[in-house]
Amino acid sequence: MSRYLALLALASAVNAGSGATSLADIKHVVVLMKENRAFDHVFGTMAGVRGFSDPNIPINPANGLPTWYQSLDGVTTLANYILPYYINFLGEDDAHNRSQCACAGANNWQQTTEIWNYGQDPIITKWAQIDTPQSMAYFKREDNPFYWALAEAYAVADNYHVCGRWFRSYWAGISSNTDPNRAYWQSGAIGQNGSLSYGDGGVYLDDVQTDNGTRSAVSGESLNCLPLKWPSYGEIIDDAGVDYRCYQNSYNYPTTNDFFWFEKFQDAPTNSSLYERCLTFDGPSGIDAFIADAANGTLPELSWIFSPGAMQEHPPYTMQDGAWFTSQIIEAIMNGPNYNETIFMITYDEAGGWADHVYPLISPEGTTGEWIQDPDGVLGFVPIGPGVRIPLTIVSPYTRGGKVFTENCDHTSFLFFFEQYLAAKGYTNVTTDMPTQYRRDTMCNLLNAFDFENPDFTIPVLPKVPAPIEEDGEIVGLYAAHCSVLYGTDCSGSEYTVGFPYNNQTADNTLEFEEGFKAMRGYMTEGRSIVIEANGFALTNPNTKAKQFTATPATANHESILQRWVVSQISQGSTFFNISSAVNSTVNGNWISQHSSLSNSVTGAETYNISYVGQDQYYFMKENGDYLGIEADGTLSFTSKPTAFNIYAVSYHDSFPNRFPLF
Repeated sequence: MSRYLALLALASAVNAGSGATSLADIKHVVVLMKENRAFDHVFGTMAGVRGFSDPNIPINPANGLPTWYQSLDGVTTLANYILPYYINFLGEDDAHNRSQCACAGANNWQQTTEIWNYGQDPIITKWAQIDTPQSMAYFKREDNPFYWALAEAYAVADNYHVCGRWFRSYWAGISSNTDPNRAYWQSGAIGQNGSLSYGDGGVYLDDVQTDNGTRSAVSGESLNCLPLKWPSYGEIIDDAGVDYRCYQNSYNYPTTNDFFWFEKFQDAPTNSSLYERCLTFDGPSGIDAFIADAANGTLPELSWIFSPGAMQEHPPYTMQDGAWFTSQIIEAIMNGPNYNETIFMITYDEAGGWADHVYPLISPEGTTGEWIQDPDGVLGFVPIGPGVRIPLTIVSPYTRGGKVFTENCDHTSFLFFFEQYLAAKGYTNVTTDMPTQYRRDTMCNLLNAFDFENPDFTIPVLPKVPAPIEEDGEIVGLYAAHCSVLYGTDCSGSEYTVGFPYNNQTADNTLEFEEGFKAMRGYMTEGRSIVIEANGFALTNPNTKAKQFTATPATANHESILQRWVVSQISQGSTFFNISSAVNSTVNGNWISQHSSLSNSVTGAETYNISYVGQDQYYFMKENGDYLGIEADGTLSFTSKPTAFNIYAVSYHDSFPNRFPLF
């Protein structure tokens, strides 16, 4: 039996404490970053998120098709397009295991930036051409039941991106590889003093590091040179006296802790706080120690966890084995005495070449610290990010209930949250200067994901995950013990390609999604069909010929298409929206207009300022400053007094009567 399981038995004997009433009462924040998964790839079929039920999907002006249709020009003659498809659509023997080990394609600076049209055009059409057709493959609930159950028990963020284009995914923080995104996650920057200028170590753009040397570039400039000379967040909180630790095992360590690359850590004496807390393995810094600390209620205020390589989920290592590791961490927290005062967050460094359909929030050209001249002389003047959208699940009694957190976020959001958390605990000098002002202005600080007024301290029943395969008492996992033996070591090769549904894409294998809903939390963004409710009623478009919208009794499952609406953002990052009905009106149109009228054109639509006010509540303010409301008897009101609405993101198939115009 794994030693993790033995320690979990100890943890399960302990009961949780009373609970927090504010951020200041939180005792422990625990963060875990896995590897190389995109949001659509993992959660695209989930109900109530911005996945394959996205009603705001852009239309490609070149062909009039939704951008789900990705061109295969130059890739194959068997089909013209490929859409997101279920990776196990053929249902072959051992398909689950083989697909768990499968890879997508390249996710480096150049490829990712080309896919995202150099930051100039929010139309994404080149995933299959620049990456691979397999990048369009997705999993469903049955492939990763633990992560689905976790997201549906707590809160899942559906608008979280990598830091930049050059960091192996485009909506993490930057659009590139593992190490730059992790450096961004742990420091908020990819260059000296947040600068994107070259020389003196240069900008950190990909995984090709050199120790006090120079990465080759057409420009001849210095890039990717270790050690990294700007301050990491670990150094800042160490100076502030924060209790923190990095938990990591020496066995199968995959070098995903980028504190190792920062100069101050590299120069730290072995008896220093920096060294002992974040550069040591095993012992008090091992994964066993984390589980024991959780059981004893002695976790530090801030913990970074780094998975062993076989469980980090970087293809060909599997989400299944990674889910087992994550389950051990979560069970230890849940069964410890301080579960009620603990926040656990799990995300990914970047998307690993897997496709996602949501374009990130790109800064205006030339924004300080956000645009750079490609040193390889290929891409021109391009933004560094944000990058590809990736999963983020937030586990806490203050995020229970299967919420969807909708705010624009990236890897800097963790740093912004740490700043708020530690300041609430009374620490000073815990703010980092490394993130750009653009990121501070546009990326969330995660605080709106929590509701400290209405916690739920019950512990959900989560699926048990099979333990990874062991050899000689050590975990090696599904890839090393099974996939590599049967299918070889090239996880992008033909043996791992389950097949492509060329010219055979239907509702049975393409853009699938489950029906249902999630309560929304966080400021409004596009990408979901929504139901807007107050006082037991929901805003309603009575029928296809209606000239006025009304309110009718809400339903438990929020399923009526008459009560379904779609918001369209006036401009990227704005809080102003037009609102249209999901009802296909051919007479008067769908757009909410002045007062309670409906318009047949967006030009006649009222612009609403939609604000999030906490506790899952929203205000809708009209152009004249009045607020839309629903009275206790169901009548609409337009007054100076705001009404608190609850909003549900819903996914139902009757919103999409003709999804496949070419098939």
